[in-house]
Amino acid sequence: MSRPAIAVSGLGLLTPAGIGVDAAWAGVLDGKSTAATSEPLAGLPVDFCCSLPPFDPADVLGRRTAHRLDRSSQLAVIAAGQALRDAGLEPGAWDGARVGVVIGCGVGASHTWETQGRRLHEFGPRRVSPLLLPMIGPSTPAGEVALATGARGPSLATGTACASGATAIVVARDLLASRQCDVVIAGGTEACNTPLIVTGLAQLGALSARCDDPAAASRPFDAARDGFVLGEAAAILILERAEDTIGRGHRPRAVLAGCGSTTDAYHPTTPHPEGRGIQAAMHSALADAELDGGDIGYVNAHGTSTRLNDTVEAHTLRTVLPHGPAVSSTKGVLGHSLGATGAVEAALTVLSIQHSLIPPTANLENPDPGIDLNLVTKTAAEQRVAAALSNSFGFGGHNVVLAFRTP
Repeated sequence: MSRPAIAVSGLGLLTPAGIGVDAAWAGVLDGKSTAATSEPLAGLPVDFCCSLPPFDPADVLGRRTAHRLDRSSQLAVIAAGQALRDAGLEPGAWDGARVGVVIGCGVGASHTWETQGRRLHEFGPRRVSPLLLPMIGPSTPAGEVALATGARGPSLATGTACASGATAIVVARDLLASRQCDVVIAGGTEACNTPLIVTGLAQLGALSARCDDPAAASRPFDAARDGFVLGEAAAILILERAEDTIGRGHRPRAVLAGCGSTTDAYHPTTPHPEGRGIQAAMHSALADAELDGGDIGYVNAHGTSTRLNDTVEAHTLRTVLPHGPAVSSTKGVLGHSLGATGAVEAALTVLSIQHSLIPPTANLENPDPGIDLNLVTKTAAEQRVAAALSNSFGFGGHNVVLAFRTP
């Protein structure tokens, strides 16, 4: 039996460029960085990040629910609600036992960890919240989305560092292809713009130190890049078998055509210098999608704005896709949201296919002369995209490539 086509029937997005799909997409197309100094990071060697526009989660979730959730779970639940409305699905009208949830998260509930840790240190154990453990579990975002939507099928958490959100989409595809589920709510969430996490990444040498000009700090593929900018975000994709989506009269935004997942097994934080794992993941995604490299019109690159990662990815893209498709990295606008970024960029790739628009790479003023790619800069490019790839790579050597095509 041939594998069923998997449709992306709905999207939900909360990003530093905007809350909601339309606002986030417009901000990404505008191509202006969202990085800015952050009061909670004042006094640190890196005192800036990409934060969501101000909003009160309690306005959406209610005060009681918002109070018992870490910010990462709040964002996941809100994005899931957006995505279900976009898909035209009503949780009360479905068989919840046939609905799954898969949510990726790379770091987890850092706001809660740090807040409660300070309480213990400053005021003693009686001031630590009794909700601490339910708030910080890696499976909490998935469980809370299931609770909010009545999804009673598999509820899973994926943890592959900065590829976690993309891995969630791979797992969701498998649940649908095996017919264990009819609908899967899949994506990623991350909200760790906190002093300890920022300090740890700075100590690792991963972050840009351009504190005098945060808006110019995230510059993927640029010769002057010096590290990434941490961001927060959540993205949810509603995935169904295409036959079911069309059967209920809903037009898919795109089709998830193929997936490729590999591990470098090379170094805890550094990619293989020849990009072997990345190449294997790209070839696997293309084969799974029954596409040739020449079919790809656009690649939403992982493009972190770090010296080595951008170089290795660029070399790999030239090797696997020598015809030179359009390439851009949306991290120039949004920063790097770690475990959420794979889902965010998958959603943006879907929107590129749907709207025939390729977002620009912010701050790409002087491309690295060693990087030979067809980079989209300055303004969005109007181009029909029949098929595209979304690349996600993470610490631990995790590589995930998703292939999308027109419905």
